[in-house]
Amino acid sequence: MISLSDQARVQLKALRDQQGLSDLGLRVFVAPGGCSGFQYGMRFEDTQLDGDMVEAQDGIQLYIDEFSAQYLEGAQIDYLDDLMNGGFTIHNPNAISNCACGQSFTSASDAGTARPCGH
Repeated sequence: MISLSDQARVQLKALRDQQGLSDLGLRVFVAPGGCSGFQYGMRFEDTQLDGDMVEAQDGIQLYIDEFSAQYLEGAQIDYLDDLMNGGFTIHNPNAISNCACGQSFTSASDAGTARPCGH
């Protein structure tokens, strides 16, 4: 369904440990918004919700809700160590276009509602 690059796994584990959240999983989701129609989101969470797809990868539980799963099939979470665009990013084969900021995308099946970047 969704995978983590080696660098993303290392960074997620370090972040989780630094913040004392080692027993939490990572919720990965898609929400309407962003300048391209949909925006990505991630947050640490301790609870799997009804209908969630759950994937365990090297000690990290990923929680993906049913709505988001349709847009994240085959995606990979990566971590870039770059001065201008560093941080977590999602490589999504379902995106037909991406916002310049990299935080939102348009899908072939549903364009969502576009909004300015950062909202």
